[in-house]
Amino acid sequence: MNPEERDELKVSAKLFIVGSNSSSVRDAVDMACSALGVAQLDSVIIAPPPIEDGTSLSLEYLQPYWQELETLVQNKKIVAIGTSDLDKALLEQLYVWAQVKPSSNQVNLASCCVMPPDLTAFAKQFDIQLLTHNDPKELLCEASFREVLQESIQNVKAHEWIPLWILRYSVIVKSRGIIKSKGYIMQAKRIAS
Repeated sequence: MNPEERDELKVSAKLFIVGSNSSSVRDAVDMACSALGVAQLDSVIIAPPPIEDGTSLSLEYLQPYWQELETLVQNKKIVAIGTSDLDKALLEQLYVWAQVKPSSNQVNLASCCVMPPDLTAFAKQFDIQLLTHNDPKELLCEASFREVLQESIQNVKAHEWIPLWILRYSVIVKSRGIIKSKGYIMQAKRIAS
């Protein structure tokens, strides 16, 4: 990206953690900055990492991922950080605990037609932007990833690979609201066979 035009652009990303490793946050942001030729991302929203069946999303589960984001804000790799699909109770717990407060929370359109009033009131009180999205719960499952891998690369042993994270980015011209660039970056890992 041309350094002269950087001030005119907003670079945003949403990170979908597929594996359960909080260091994926740093890896994804570093790779996005490198691929896009920028020193920092203007905003990063993290989708809740996958949880095991029968367990519910909790602050304790989110904390290591949020701490990674906070470190990246403190190191000036990210300007603002946000969350996705947190209800009012969990958003409030995160807000009270966090050093770097969430600037936004995305709500899935499939889960509601109207924003929950308690979430709206809390967000308004603490200046948290509420956004909507229609992302599926699981952006790319292992089976689909392996199928695409098998079709795309000859002689690959697709069963030996697992996706770790997927980052969706967009680069928008601030003054015009025009999308200059958008895409996906992902990282996968080869597992021992």
